[in-house]
Amino acid sequence: MCGIVGYVGPRESQPILMSGLARLEYRGYDSAGIAVIDGEGSLGMRKRAGKLARLSESLDEAPLGAGTTGIGHTRWATHGGPTDGNAHPHLADDDKLALIHNGIIENFSELKAELLEQGFAFRSDTDTEVAAVLLGREYRAHEGDLEAAFRAVARRLDGAFTLLAMHEDHPGLVVGARRNSPLVIGLGEGENFLGSDVAAFVEHTRHALAIGQDEIVSIRPDSVRVTDFDGNVVEPQSFEVSWDAAAADKGGWSSFMAKEVSEEPEAVANTVMGRIHDGAIVIPELEGLDELFTGIDRITILACGTAYYSSLVGKYAIEQWARIPVDVELAHEFRYRDPIITERTLVVSVSQSGETMDTLMAVKEAARLGAKTLSICNTQGATIPRESDAVVYTHAGPEVAVASTKAFVAQITALYLLALHVGRLRGTLAPSIADEAIEQLETMPGKIQWILDNEQERIEQLAHWMADTRSVLFLGRHVGYPIALEGALKLKEISYIHAEGFAAGELKHGPIALIEPGQPVFVLVPSPRGAATMHAKVISNIEEIRARGARIIAIAEEGDAAVLPHADEVLRIPLASPLFEPLLAVVPLHIFAMGLATAKGLDVDQPRNLAKSVTVE
Repeated sequence: MCGIVGYVGPRESQPILMSGLARLEYRGYDSAGIAVIDGEGSLGMRKRAGKLARLSESLDEAPLGAGTTGIGHTRWATHGGPTDGNAHPHLADDDKLALIHNGIIENFSELKAELLEQGFAFRSDTDTEVAAVLLGREYRAHEGDLEAAFRAVARRLDGAFTLLAMHEDHPGLVVGARRNSPLVIGLGEGENFLGSDVAAFVEHTRHALAIGQDEIVSIRPDSVRVTDFDGNVVEPQSFEVSWDAAAADKGGWSSFMAKEVSEEPEAVANTVMGRIHDGAIVIPELEGLDELFTGIDRITILACGTAYYSSLVGKYAIEQWARIPVDVELAHEFRYRDPIITERTLVVSVSQSGETMDTLMAVKEAARLGAKTLSICNTQGATIPRESDAVVYTHAGPEVAVASTKAFVAQITALYLLALHVGRLRGTLAPSIADEAIEQLETMPGKIQWILDNEQERIEQLAHWMADTRSVLFLGRHVGYPIALEGALKLKEISYIHAEGFAAGELKHGPIALIEPGQPVFVLVPSPRGAATMHAKVISNIEEIRARGARIIAIAEEGDAAVLPHADEVLRIPLASPLFEPLLAVVPLHIFAMGLATAKGLDVDQPRNLAKSVTVE
């Protein structure tokens, strides 16, 4: 989850490192630090616990020496608390070597015991310092060859790691290694960059290289060299970043989350763009890959968190249009339960970052078991797409706020596109149904914008009135159930209050015991036009909890007068066919969670204990 950046070139490195860390702080904000080799060839380092601002203040008061080689790190704590001493970089070899790390080194205790026995000392509680001290030892053993030392260290480490290091004997050189953790190269003119993702350097270049599994990279101002852990030269995959630095800035918004909620219509539109031709769904990334979808008898979708809820929505669409059974599994549970996967299974992974460690390891397990694999991802050059047989990219643009919003609606949109594509290939989708679905997809951005234009202010006011609320429940049926789960998750993530989502039909099987006078309950009310039976049942559910004193906030389509006598508040969404209502109904819940957290004075972009990209298991 940590953010890392490295730079070599003609410019002063400190401003470049700090700018890169500012764009990466969503990956971790427990502490931050940088190391620079100055013009005299000396290595200087500064690190501070807390958010990046504390490090910035320290550097303003006493800057490091100017230098053109540097590495920087912003941390999400795993081993050792968020203290100055546990912050990265960690030093070794008489403080001439600096190292930063993202991931978890699983055999650090064994390695630390070995190093202690040899007389090495440690100054932190982290697994990272073990890698630094080990690298310092190997650097001496390999007579000052930093790349050879790095290869020796990488082969000793178990777990997930991205490592960056530099040594004052080698100004103009930064070496990195990766296993099951992200690292990309930025190619400049007379300068080069390394980063956890392209946000680290997109301000300076949009030309990038993807580093593969178990590979080591050495960057100098005028060269990039990639090898495997045995020293064999590797040709990395190149790609162009499709967005610029401005897309990752707040642009005058009060928070990144506010900006990203406002971009939900655009995220849906961009995911659909270029994938409808002559009234039919055409996904360019899947051209020539029909064999992925023929001969399969089951689809298993793997995801975590918000992506898991989007996948639950996708299940309804795929089963309805493609008529194939779909299982949706939490990726972190999948490989520990001896799953039944065969060559006739298509495994679809959903991950905004493409680096979610639980999902990555589940995809690898599925491939080992013989499944075909396809990923739905928002990030170019990410690991999960490269480990999969095919990828469908969402085009939501960079998402910086930890709580996912626009990526969620883009994932649902991509799953709808996939469902229509598979339905067409399998011959299970009637042309009239396909035409209606495509028309619905094309109208979604405008309908989401209508909610933002007409309902946002009232939802924010409602959130302000409810700022003292200690618990909120969410109810939904059919495709409304995953949206209830998503609404509850958003409230937990950024408001730190108890929130639960339930299938409305489960009320009488236990959850109704939670209802007491004044309990706020959001209810996703399905359209009475396309789901009259479900609509009536949800109204009955409302009456069951109103009779016990619940306060009802209904999300219902325009013109649904039947809900008015049963709700204390009604938030309106535009008309849509039932399967497409999730793209609309979730928007008020995103706005509400953001509004309530803001009313409580909380940081909606960087909630406590969380980071954006979960790159550890």
